Amino acid sequence: MTGWLDRAAANAHKFAQRHPRAVAAGVLCSLAGFAATAFGVATPAAPGTEIAQQVISETVQPLPVHEQLEALAGHGLELSRSTAGQSRDTADSILSRLGVSDASALAFLRRDRGVRELLDGRLARMFSARADESGRLIELIARYPAPKKEQINTHFTRVTLRPDGRGGWKVDKQLARLESQVRLGSGTVGKSLFTATDEAGLPDGIAAQLSEMFADEVDFHREIKKGDTFSVVYETLTADGEPINWNEGAGHLLAAEYVNGGRTHQGMWVRDALGRGMYVGLDGQPKKRGFLASPMEFSRVTSGFAMRMHPILQTLRAHQGVDYGAPVGTPVRTVGDGVVNFAGWQNGYGNVVEIQHEGERSTLYAHLSRIDVRKGERVEQGERIGAVGATGWATGPHLHFEFRIRGVHQDPLQVARSYNPAPPVSRAELQQLASAARTQIDAARSVGAVRSE
Repeated sequence: MTGWLDRAAANAHKFAQRHPRAVAAGVLCSLAGFAATAFGVATPAAPGTEIAQQVISETVQPLPVHEQLEALAGHGLELSRSTAGQSRDTADSILSRLGVSDASALAFLRRDRGVRELLDGRLARMFSARADESGRLIELIARYPAPKKEQINTHFTRVTLRPDGRGGWKVDKQLARLESQVRLGSGTVGKSLFTATDEAGLPDGIAAQLSEMFADEVDFHREIKKGDTFSVVYETLTADGEPINWNEGAGHLLAAEYVNGGRTHQGMWVRDALGRGMYVGLDGQPKKRGFLASPMEFSRVTSGFAMRMHPILQTLRAHQGVDYGAPVGTPVRTVGDGVVNFAGWQNGYGNVVEIQHEGERSTLYAHLSRIDVRKGERVEQGERIGAVGATGWATGPHLHFEFRIRGVHQDPLQVARSYNPAPPVSRAELQQLASAARTQIDAARSVGAVRSE
């Protein structure tokens, strides 16, 4: 008995030395023979569903050391690792990061044309591998975007490499479906919000949506304080359980809390049966206005919505919009969600973009130096549609901006202040969603507390 125990212990020690960072701690702890305490927290469901939480504490007594060694000797040791593809990857660098030392697998990856795209640094790729205690490859799986653009949010490509049992390798390539998964995250701001969200493992797209949700309540450029905290519940797309890294737009922030200087802000995402949605507070009030106050981030009003002397015709005329003075090339953004109704040249207005919004509302952006959208394209609030210019009948660089309701010109400044869209769900549904969101936020906050202990 002593002989196989010695051999099993030697194999375990060799494996731990070979892969110290990945598995040494786990192997040695499992052999240490100490008691441990385990706990679990139920994962929340999506908004709108009731969530039951349960914390379980249990003392676990490990098996005797000789029984653990016997199990290890009987089944062998395996290393599992994952890594993201890098722009200058080679077959050598990928296998090295995965802890694989297998000359046959390396040679196959270098020469086989069928797997060359796995080494294409232009593709966003995710790799995972299983290797035995000597580093020989058991299985390599590569995941990357589906070949067709319209499938990028629904499917992914999976390529699996395994030994064929005859000294060679077999490759299996499939188109697999992406899965939606709800995840929790939380953190504390140190240097910056985005540094904190990176440390919490949040996708960049979710971090951006967090700042967007509370943009009207917190100035994320000037009011962020060290010690601010955030807790989020978000939906992400996964490939075989791993969040994808090639489409940061995939996934949505479902519920969140941001504590800024002691003031707590909470919100959630609600959507109707058609998928149209908006951010609202837990009281059901919209988190952002239906229309931005200005089509530019930085500008000054040079002519308001009133009677004025026309600068070219030199006659007294009603000015049917608002003029914003800004240098040529200043980005122009749409003030609300909608569809581009017109994009092109329009007489004295020069280069024009006209956008149709819900509720028979439309906006017009004139004298542009450049147009960045085309007719029929759907745009979202804040999206860049062009740049300030002096085309058409313009005496200098500026943006002429109009707002119409049922074809009648309105004062854009008044509309931006007065119009708030109604949530796309009923009050009863809002109350139910808010209750679920509170539970989810509490769960996300507790995850951060556990991690910090």
